[in-house]
Amino acid sequence: MRKVRSQKSVVKRIYVFTFLVLSLAFGANAQGAGQQQSTNGSQADLISDFDVNGLKVIVKRRPNAPTISAGLFIRGGARNLTPTTAGIESLMLSTATEASKKFPRGVMRKQLTEMASSLGAGSNEDFSVISLNSTRPNFDRTWDIFTDVILNPSFTQQDFDLVRERILTGLRNQSISPDSALNGLQDKVIYANHPYSNDPSGTPETIAGFKLEDIRAYHKKVMQTSQLLLVVVGDVEPAVLQKRIADTLGKLPKGNYQETGLPQIAFDKPSLDITNRAVETNYIKGVFAAPSLSNPDYYAMRVAMTLLQGKVINEIRNKRQLSYAPNAEMGDDAANTANIYVTANDANQSVFLMLKEIEAMRTNGVEEEEFTGLPGYFLTTYFMKQETNASQVAELARYELIGGGWRNSLSFIDKMLAVKPADVKTVANKYMKNIRFVVIAANSSAINKQIFVPN
Repeated sequence: MRKVRSQKSVVKRIYVFTFLVLSLAFGANAQGAGQQQSTNGSQADLISDFDVNGLKVIVKRRPNAPTISAGLFIRGGARNLTPTTAGIESLMLSTATEASKKFPRGVMRKQLTEMASSLGAGSNEDFSVISLNSTRPNFDRTWDIFTDVILNPSFTQQDFDLVRERILTGLRNQSISPDSALNGLQDKVIYANHPYSNDPSGTPETIAGFKLEDIRAYHKKVMQTSQLLLVVVGDVEPAVLQKRIADTLGKLPKGNYQETGLPQIAFDKPSLDITNRAVETNYIKGVFAAPSLSNPDYYAMRVAMTLLQGKVINEIRNKRQLSYAPNAEMGDDAANTANIYVTANDANQSVFLMLKEIEAMRTNGVEEEEFTGLPGYFLTTYFMKQETNASQVAELARYELIGGGWRNSLSFIDKMLAVKPADVKTVANKYMKNIRFVVIAANSSAINKQIFVPN
């Protein structure tokens, strides 16, 4: 799924200062860091990994947890696709979750509803997943449905037509929202000649062109254990689960999948792309390079972007009321980017002020006192994100697939707390440059190009 701006993300931006203020209570002392390191050790003791016929499995035991979550991840993401097959992986997984040979559509829905269990599917630039959520007493039965959907999807014409039409409706409506249209334009500009240009969600043209036999063939192609990763979090015994995997998913062919390298996105010079549209205000995004999760710079850049986010909100929204929801944020892709974003009638002044904040960070760095609330902020947001088993499945998988291995996820807080003001200045100079702007403008002639792309 492409990164489409949601109401949830807007709310997060608006209240970022509230989190920072509340986080002051946590402080940044050595005792807190030591407690986190101790927690990391105990967390590692709860996690095990093993191999079943080439299938990498990660299991995190959460004793007495009332629910269990799991995800079977397909490696490769956009690298599995071409311009003509964009969206096929997402379409295949969505159709598979409709029904299986042992559990026809009506039977599956009835049983999942009765058990308060759910299956889901999703795709992004780096991987896809079919997921399971269940209560502990109903895990065994939900696992049977989950594995049969993976191994023996029905792939009926009726299910295929229904899912394809649902996806097509969503794709056709994407451009209605200016924000979604802005993201689409950004992808075309930033991802040109890059594997990410193959949209995992597909296009109306590619999705409309797929036939039922195409997804059947694609399912057979990617369901090989060498291309898969299974992550399970909950009150489960790894040894018992290992036997169940061997009897089900472990029977898939091993295959010979080898992950190909992913080039970085080109940011060798700044650019400006403007699209005229009858909108009430201008929509602007400036994209620049960012380190990936496996890069040691990732943590300093996360701190830098959090500080920049606070600065642009303060300058653009709080002081001048130029925009309701300006933003600065960083992605989590293997080929990563960060961006500044604003919707404003006065596009020139808004962008000028945002670029001024970036230049100040590059030239002068940041002061020690600006770090006061950051440890508490990251502790608060990190543990909020880890509240559910499903979120922990996603985090372990993300680190395993693009972050250098799941063990690196356990040191997130330690690495964030180790960032110093000098590190922020370093990454600002290294990455916050050659910004590539995409604009949807009410009047393109009013855009001062010299502000966006100075000589």
